[in-house]
Amino acid sequence: MDSRADSYVLTLSCTDKVGIVHAVTGVLAQHHSNITELKQFNDVRAGQYFLRIEFNLGSASDASNNIDSLEAALKPVVENFDATWGLRPAGAKKRVLVMVSKFGHCLNDLLFRARMGELPVEIAAVVSNHPDHRQQVEWHGIPFFHVPVTAQTKPEAEARLVDLIDRFEIDLVVLARYMQVLSDELTRQLTGRAINIHHSFLPSFKGAKPYHQAFERGVKTVGATAHYVNSELDEGPIIAQQVKDVDHSYGPEDLVAAGRDTECKALSDAVRWHCEDRVFLNGSRTVVLR
Repeated sequence: MDSRADSYVLTLSCTDKVGIVHAVTGVLAQHHSNITELKQFNDVRAGQYFLRIEFNLGSASDASNNIDSLEAALKPVVENFDATWGLRPAGAKKRVLVMVSKFGHCLNDLLFRARMGELPVEIAAVVSNHPDHRQQVEWHGIPFFHVPVTAQTKPEAEARLVDLIDRFEIDLVVLARYMQVLSDELTRQLTGRAINIHHSFLPSFKGAKPYHQAFERGVKTVGATAHYVNSELDEGPIIAQQVKDVDHSYGPEDLVAAGRDTECKALSDAVRWHCEDRVFLNGSRTVVLR
C-alpha cells in the first residue's frame, strides 16, 4: 500500500441507495484526487453497501485543497446516506497488542512479518499468561507483560489488560493462540478490534486437542479460522480461513505441524486486512474488500 503523505483510504458502509459512488467520487474529483483502488460490495440480501477507496490527494494551487477541506466536503455527503465512514492515511501502521500462551508459532510469525514490514502494524506490547516467550519478545525490543490468570484472579488480570490497552493506545488486540476465554464484558469492549485464531475450521473440532479429534475422524483437510472475538466462544465473524490437504498417512503430530502453517497464514491475513481497513462487520459475518 502507498504510504506517501498524500495517499489516503476512505471506507464507508450504509444502507444501499442509488448514487453513493457518484456522490463520493464526485467530491474526490473536485479535490483533484486520483483514485488508485476502488472496491465495493452490495449485499442484496441485507440491503447493505460497503465501499473502500484508496486515492492520492492531488496538488493544486488552491490552498484549500488539503485533507481537512476534503474531509469537510465529504462529511455532509456521507451523512446524507447515514453512513458509517472513516478516512485515514494509507499505510499508517496500527498499534497492536498480541496475546499468547505457550504455543508461539503465531506470535513468531507476526513478530517476523511486522519486523520485515509485511504487515502495516506496530506491535506495541505482548501479554501472556506464561513467561515462556519473554526473551524472544524483548529481543525484538517489544515490552512483554506476564499476566497470570486463574479463576480467582481473572477479573484483576482483565483489568490489567484493559489498562495496557489504554496505556499503549492499542488499535487491535490479536489472540495468537491465547488459551484463555475472555469475559463477556471484555469482549463487548473489544467488539470489532480483537482477532482470534481458531485451530480448525469452525465449528468443527472445538476445545482441547482439535487435531487429535480430526485424526480420529479421518479428515482429509486441516484448516484454521481467524475471526473477530465476541461473547460466543469461537463463533465471532470470520475474517480469513486457510486449508491444507492431508491424507491417511498423517498422524496426529503431522496434523499439528500442518495446522501450524494454516494458523499462521490465516491470522496474518486477517491482521493485514483489518489494518488495511478492508474488513467490514456485516451482522454475524464480515465483508473483506481485498
